[in-house]
Amino acid sequence: MARQARAQIDELRPTRDVILDAAERLFAERGYAGVSMRDITAETGLKNQASLYHHFRNKRALYQAVLARGVSQITTLMPEPARSMEIDNNIDRLLDYLGQHPHLARLIQRAALDDSRYLGSTVRKVLNPIYAQGRQALSGADAVWERDEIPHLAAGLYHLIFSYFANAELLAVFIDDPLGPAAVERQRRFLKAAVALLLGVQASAPARQAERV
Repeated sequence: MARQARAQIDELRPTRDVILDAAERLFAERGYAGVSMRDITAETGLKNQASLYHHFRNKRALYQAVLARGVSQITTLMPEPARSMEIDNNIDRLLDYLGQHPHLARLIQRAALDDSRYLGSTVRKVLNPIYAQGRQALSGADAVWERDEIPHLAAGLYHLIFSYFANAELLAVFIDDPLGPAAVERQRRFLKAAVALLLGVQASAPARQAERV
């Protein structure tokens, strides 16, 4: 039923976007080595693989395009420095986007772990902008943390935000429907309070109230 519903929506969208969305889902679920072009063709509902190769010359090119699309969107969502109001804005934008693209966080996690064996230099090149943009958003954090601690802070913040979505299936053991609206909203409040504490800025009023609940 879900695939049929997607097929009806996909009829109204550009074929390239349909392919990228299907590839993102499959690569996130299985990793680079676990997905074939035939799998992606079947997922998109295209009649044959020729349509796929019309847009992407091979699986590697498609994988790179999927990663680049996701990363480019993320880097536009967190350009602001680490002050209390900007923290709220950055977290809101990121969580809204990750909630709408639940496969993206797992895709990035897989790329940084198992898929680096196949595409090492490419994966690093694609993922580096996330780290660079995160460091830019942390300008001013050296008032709280030592300079050599900032990379660890950036890594910790990445895991706080992205790992929740990447590991949603595991979290379902402890949290009812972790990707549902109510759980994501609780995670949003938690993140705003936690990130404010880590960065040594004043949490927003809703986040402080959430801490007391």
